[in-house]
Amino acid sequence: MQLTIKYFGLLAEVTATTEELLETETCSVFELVKTLKNQYPKLGDTNFKIAVDQQLIDLNYIIETNAEIALLPPFAGG
Repeated sequence: MQLTIKYFGLLAEVTATTEELLETETCSVFELVKTLKNQYPKLGDTNFKIAVDQQLIDLNYIIETNAEIALLPPFAGG
């Protein structure tokens, strides 16, 4: 299946890209994060949240075909 991965803020700097297409088998978010951390080791030192099709999800979520994945840096607010 094909996934669109989007990186925002510091995560775009760490990966040196804002978006990429990834071909993978059906997987959970946990497996995807593991794959991305192997591809981009600096992600292992960075906190981030994951959104699938614009909804924040947990690591056990199973990703569907053609999903849009966003890696979001920590938010600061006031």
